[in-house]
Amino acid sequence: MKYSFIKDNDWLLIITVFALASFGVLMVFSASYVEGIYSASGDPYFYLKRQFVWFVLASGLFIIFMHLNHQLYKKLSPAIIGVSLLLLVMVLIPGLGDTGGGAQRWLQLGPIRLQPSEFVKLGVIIYLAQVYSQKQVYIHNFVRGVLPPLIVVGIVFVLIMRQPDFGTAVSLLLVTLFIIFLSGARWIHLVGLGAVGGSLFAALAVSESYRFARLTSFVDPFADPMNKGLQLIQGYIAFAHGGLTGTGLGGSVQKLKYLPEAHTDFILAIVAEELGILGVLFVLGCYGVLLFRGVVVGTRCRTPFGSLLAFGIVFQLAIQVVFNIGAVSGLLPITGVTLPLVSNGGSSLLVTMISIAILSNISRSTIRQRRMKEEHDEDIQTA
Repeated sequence: MKYSFIKDNDWLLIITVFALASFGVLMVFSASYVEGIYSASGDPYFYLKRQFVWFVLASGLFIIFMHLNHQLYKKLSPAIIGVSLLLLVMVLIPGLGDTGGGAQRWLQLGPIRLQPSEFVKLGVIIYLAQVYSQKQVYIHNFVRGVLPPLIVVGIVFVLIMRQPDFGTAVSLLLVTLFIIFLSGARWIHLVGLGAVGGSLFAALAVSESYRFARLTSFVDPFADPMNKGLQLIQGYIAFAHGGLTGTGLGGSVQKLKYLPEAHTDFILAIVAEELGILGVLFVLGCYGVLLFRGVVVGTRCRTPFGSLLAFGIVFQLAIQVVFNIGAVSGLLPITGVTLPLVSNGGSSLLVTMISIAILSNISRSTIRQRRMKEEHDEDIQTA
């Protein structure tokens, strides 16, 4: 009944996440080569070097977190959410927060530039999984069971909107509602919260002209092809240029300063241009495996905390994938959400790898328990 490294790990999950993350480093290099030349460093390998360092760091942390018992986060939940709130406050302090693209979302800590909201997304999931796993007895009572954690989520939401980061704020609300649903809350409470969240979304969408323009320009990008519709139109061109098999790795034309954010938000368009629909299908296939395995892990886990944590991580990943692919394809508004594991961005890569490592640990614990039970049953039958 000893721990078996070979048998107990979810190898499909592990291999898929490393395959997709490695592919992401390659595509960041291809998509950012020209951008690197025009950067302050003038180095065409600038983004590759930075993303590769983050990939190595994320890989090391993946191995560590994969072997940390996920139940530990249940005990550390108050500290995790406390640090999350502190980081969000620090971002807004002049001199600490770093501004870019009209938003103050980063912390510059020496040579390291972090985006705290990425870490906070995982912190909130851990916090909600811990609280609601302990409120199962009175989850049908809104004031006692559902409401208290929402006060903390509300504070996080306000701090994120102060940056502002509309995409992350919306994903936070959706994940929260999903975890409350899985916790067994009454439908009347879910409908009420959904109505409040929807009203809040609508109010925030129309409160700023630039935000409203971004949320509506995807309907007809050709109405303003040189401004609000530029990015989406150039993305369309990239998809059309790539066809089935693409122009070949490095052969993108759109990355030559035609497509804004080619190595971040719209990197899937470069994948489509250089590797064609087949390249896009590879990316979608990897996400399909990760999400499928995540659902299996959450379903098989027998502890409320582990199950809620697994489903929270899976749903957060799904939201990011849907938001990004929906934006690039013109089916959803452009919200600035990056493509997990593929887009350029150290904080996103780091947190996504850690999140899936936690998912891997939950899977390993479940597999190990099942294996030990089977071995125990065999020992009894033999005896």
